[in-house]
Amino acid sequence: MAFAKMMFLFGKFQQGVGVLAKSTTFAKNPRQLQFEADINKLFMFTSYNRLGRDAEEADAEEIIEMAGKATFSEQQKQVQENIHYQLQNFCSSMNEILLTNIDKTKDLNEPGSESRRDNIVPAADKPIVPETKPLKLDEVSHRLKDRVGYTLEIKPSLIPHKDAGQGCFIEGEADVGAVLAFYPGVIYSPAFHRYIPGYPNVDAQNSYLITGYDGTVINAQPWGRGGISREVWNGSFTTPEIRTEATTTENSSDKVWKMLSRPLEGSGGVEAVIEMRNPLAFGHFINHPGKEMESNVMICPYDFLLSETEMRAYIPNVAFGNTGD
Repeated sequence: MAFAKMMFLFGKFQQGVGVLAKSTTFAKNPRQLQFEADINKLFMFTSYNRLGRDAEEADAEEIIEMAGKATFSEQQKQVQENIHYQLQNFCSSMNEILLTNIDKTKDLNEPGSESRRDNIVPAADKPIVPETKPLKLDEVSHRLKDRVGYTLEIKPSLIPHKDAGQGCFIEGEADVGAVLAFYPGVIYSPAFHRYIPGYPNVDAQNSYLITGYDGTVINAQPWGRGGISREVWNGSFTTPEIRTEATTTENSSDKVWKMLSRPLEGSGGVEAVIEMRNPLAFGHFINHPGKEMESNVMICPYDFLLSETEMRAYIPNVAFGNTGD
C-alpha cells in the first residue's frame, strides 16, 4: 500500500517536471537548460523525501507549486539542504555501526582540542584516525541496510552490452529522492585538469571519470572498491582491480602530441581521514541505461563543507590541490 502511494506521488512529480520543462524560464542554452531541469527535479524529489512516508497528494501538489515559483538559486539552496539532511542521518548511522567511542571522537573535533591531540600524537603532523570496530565492508553494508532500509551490491551488469562490465544494484528498498550512492575519488577543479592521469586523453584508459556542470572532474579509478579500514587517504590507489590495462597503437603525431600535452606531474592530493568501508561509495559502478530503458537514478551536485568535521570521514573524496573549503 505504501509502495503504491509512493509510485502515485512519484507520477505527480513526473507530470510536474513535464509542465515546468516547457516554461520560458528554461529557454536558455542546452547545457544550462539541462542543469536547471535537473535541479528542478532534484528540488521536487528530495523535498518529497524529506517529508517522509507520511506525505500525501496535497504535499506533492504544494512541492510542485513551489518548484514553479522558486528561483533557480532558491531551488539549488533547498536541494543542498535536503541532501545535507540525508547525509547527516547517514553519517549518524555509520558512526553507530563503526565507532567504538562516539563521544571521544566528537571531543577530538571540538575547538581547543589541539593540545590534547598533541599529547596523543607527539610531534606528528598527521590527522588522527579514531579507533573503529574491525568490521569488513560486507558487515558494514548489512548493518547499514538494517538501519536505513537499503545498501548497494556490485555484480555483473544486466545491461546487454559487451562493455557493460560490473553494475551497481540496490539491495533493499529506497524512497523517491533518497541519496543512493556517492561518486568517490579524487576531485580536480578546472585549474588542475592537466594533472589528471592521461591528460589530455583522460578517458582513453579510464572509464571511471565524471564531469560536473562547473567543469569539476572526479576520478574514481584510485578508489576502486574502497578499502578495509578508516585511514588517511590522499587519492592513491586502494586496489588495482579496476585499473585499465588496455594498449593502443600510436602514430608519430600521437606521440608528439602526448609529449607536448602530457599531464603535469605533482602529488597535490590533500590528505584526509576517510572511511574506506563506505557501502554507498559505488557511484562509479552505476551504468547508463540500455536501449528502451529509463534511468532510475540521477546525478546530484553537492558541495560538502570541510568544516563539517563529524561527517568528513564518510565523504569519499579528496581534492587535488588546495581548493579551500
